[in-house]
Amino acid sequence: MEKTYDIQAIMKFLPHRYPFILVDRILDLVPGEMITALKNVTINEPFFQGHFPTYPIMPGVLIVEAMAQAAGVLALESMPAEKQGRPVFFMGLDRVKFRKPVVPGDQLLLKIQILKSRSNIVKASAKAFVEDEVVAEAEIMATLG
Repeated sequence: MEKTYDIQAIMKFLPHRYPFILVDRILDLVPGEMITALKNVTINEPFFQGHFPTYPIMPGVLIVEAMAQAAGVLALESMPAEKQGRPVFFMGLDRVKFRKPVVPGDQLLLKIQILKSRSNIVKASAKAFVEDEVVAEAEIMATLG
């Protein structure tokens, strides 16, 4: 990976901002192939106030959203320069599974691989890990706006 992708670089790709940007750093990216991203899960996340106050668990939909945001960065970095900068829209999910709760203090490692890419549509396999255990997985489809 030649570029570095800290939060400032990520925000150049994604329109999301606090509290909805769910990718903190890109660890590895191979355009057209794969991305590995990191989300640090802290007790300060606003969703933990209500989900659940006595046993805080990251909502599964937000884990999927984190995977989709990482996939969006990968999709944009995989497109020709003239298509970069366009918004990426979530189209669909298949084979979604949640394996284990994600709690404050966890580091969510997001690994996404492109399965198919045609024109403006990308299909990717996504897995979220805490340490070496899969906590969630899905197939994600997205399109460039």
